[in-house]
Amino acid sequence: MKMIHSLLARMPVPVKLGIPLASALLATACGSAATASPGSAPAAGSSASASTTGTVITTHAGSAGTFLTDGSGRTVYLWAKDGMNMSDCSGACAAAWPPVPATGKLTASGSVKASALGTITRSGGTKQATYDGHPLYYFVGDSGPDQTAGQGSDNFGAKWWLVAPSGARITAADAASTAGAPASSAPAMPGSSNAGGGWS
Repeated sequence: MKMIHSLLARMPVPVKLGIPLASALLATACGSAATASPGSAPAAGSSASASTTGTVITTHAGSAGTFLTDGSGRTVYLWAKDGMNMSDCSGACAAAWPPVPATGKLTASGSVKASALGTITRSGGTKQATYDGHPLYYFVGDSGPDQTAGQGSDNFGAKWWLVAPSGARITAADAASTAGAPASSAPAMPGSSNAGGGWS
C-alpha cells in the first residue's frame, strides 16, 4: 500500500486526474461489450435490418387508368426505345430518367403481378427493376407521389409511358401530370418535345 501511495505522490497532476477517467471509460466499454448479444456486432444487426427491406412496386388509380408506382407513391415509367430486359438509357438520359433500383427483395403490392417483377444488371453493375420485361424509370420532373409529368414525353429519341399492371404502356393523358406541377416547371430535356406530356 505504501508503494502505491509513493507512486501516486511522484506522478504529475494531469496523470493523477486521468486515472479515474480512464477507469470510467474502461468500465463503460466493458459494460457495453457485456450487453451485446453473443456472436453479433451492432453493425451486423443494423445491416441485417436494412437487407430485409427492398424495392416495392405497387399501383395507383389515375385518370388514365391504374399505373405502377414505387412503395412511396413515386410514378415509374417505361421507355419505348428499350428492348425487353435491356436498358438503352444511360448518361444524360439516366440523369433525367433515373432507373428504379432493385434493392433487397422486389415486392409486389396492389394489383402488381409478382411474377412480372424482375431485374437487369446495368453497365455499371447496379440492378434495375423491370416489369414484364420493361426496365422501369422515375422522372426528375415529378414533384411528389403519383405525379405523372413524364407521361408521353418524347425525350432522348422515344416516348415515355406509364405502366399498367398488365405490363402494357398507358398512352392516355393523366390529370396528375399537371396537378401541383405545371408543365412549365418540368426541366427541359435535350432533344425533347412535349416534355410536359403531349403525345400525338
